Parts: sequence; C-alpha cells; structure tokens
Amino acid sequence: MNTETHCLIIANIEVEVVRKDIKNLHLGVYPPFGRVRVAVPLVIDDEAVRLAVIGKLSWIKRQRQSFADQDRQSSREMVDGESHWYQGRRYRLVVKERKGRPSVRVRGMRSLELNVRPGTSPEARQAVLDVWYRHQLKAQIPALLELWEPRVGVHVEGWGIKRMKTKWGSCNTQTRQIWLNLELAKKPSECLEYVVVHELTHLLERHHNERFRDVLAKALPCWQHSRALLNSLPLSYGSWEEDQA
Repeated sequence: MNTETHCLIIANIEVEVVRKDIKNLHLGVYPPFGRVRVAVPLVIDDEAVRLAVIGKLSWIKRQRQSFADQDRQSSREMVDGESHWYQGRRYRLVVKERKGRPSVRVRGMRSLELNVRPGTSPEARQAVLDVWYRHQLKAQIPALLELWEPRVGVHVEGWGIKRMKTKWGSCNTQTRQIWLNLELAKKPSECLEYVVVHELTHLLERHHNERFRDVLAKALPCWQHSRALLNSLPLSYGSWEEDQA
C-alpha cells in the first residue's frame, strides 16, 4: 500500500498525517507520550484534516493529559532492591551472580530473582529478564485463545509477541494474525485477556466503530474496566522499541 507521511501543527499540537489508500479517516492518540496520528484517504486534503482534528481537540487533550498523568518508571539499573512488575504485581529484584545459565524466578510474593554470571552488564541483565517475560507471556496465550475464539466466533491463523511503540496489540485481518505487546507480561491477567479479546473482535470488525464496541461488549461486558486498569498502570521507562518473536 502506497503511503505519504508528513506533520501538521494544529492548535500547537504536532499531528502525524499518514495518507494512504483507505476509505475513512482514523484519528488516534498513542502512548507513552500522547503522539497524535491521523490516517486519511488519499483524496482528503490537509484542510479537511485540520477540521477533523479541531473537532476532536477536547478529546485529544484529555487523552494526552491522561498519558502525561500516568506513572512512569525511572531508568532501570538492574540492581538489588529495584522494583519490577509481573502480572500486575510489584516485585523487588534480587540479583545473584553465579556461574551457569542465566535465569529468572519468582521467589515468594515479593521477590523476583535474577541469576546472572559475574560481571554481566545492566543491559545484558535486562535482556535476560525480557526473555523470561516473553516466555511467561507466551505460556498464557494458548489457553486464552482456546477460551475466547469460540466465544467471539473467530479463529486466528497465528499469533506472536513483539514490542510495539503505540499499541498493546494489533491484528492483521488479511492474514488473521494477532500480535501482543511484550509489556503485557507486566500487567494483570484481566488486562491481557482484554487485549486478546479486543484483537479477536477486529477479525469481525476492523474499525473501532459501534459494531466493534457491541461485539466486544457482548463477549466481554467488563472491557471498559479492564482497559481503564491497563491504561492506569505505570509505563516502562523510555519508548517502546519494536522487535518480534
């Protein structure tokens, strides 16, 4: 698909405009810092984009303020006593340097034990933890799909986990594949469940319109509570870089 991207300043807000071969205009405000992006059909000019954004200005400002108010972790140094999240719970990191294969394990209700070789850098320690997060998240997905595919009335052809800069999940309706953000390993199970059901619903309706909300509400009546919880929890330090597996 051919795309054209440029930026406009509208009411002192930088707006990324992506013009491509689509039928409708789609406006979004994305974490972690409230980036504003508008995807528009090829035939819509910048003046029409300005009017659309101005018409949603109050909503945009509320969304950006919500992201600004959201707690953020400071840069992680990967040392003893540091706070790390797993499945919605805060854990105290315990670092043990020893020979052998690096590993991570939950120790009791409060500690996350990271075993690494002596001299392992903070970056390498973080990489070990991220591998563990990915493994834990992967273990949860099959059961959720088995539960929710028949309830929503869809079937996915594949799924994966990756870091995403602006989304908790995504869905390719053509390949029928869904992607989930690695950060979801840190969130409560109900938040992961919400994102899975959200992306499954996109296999029935691509857009966040009334039909989408009706299908989602029928499958998961508490979806708004789960979404609010997800968006209220602390964001990780820095921007979300993209990778996949």
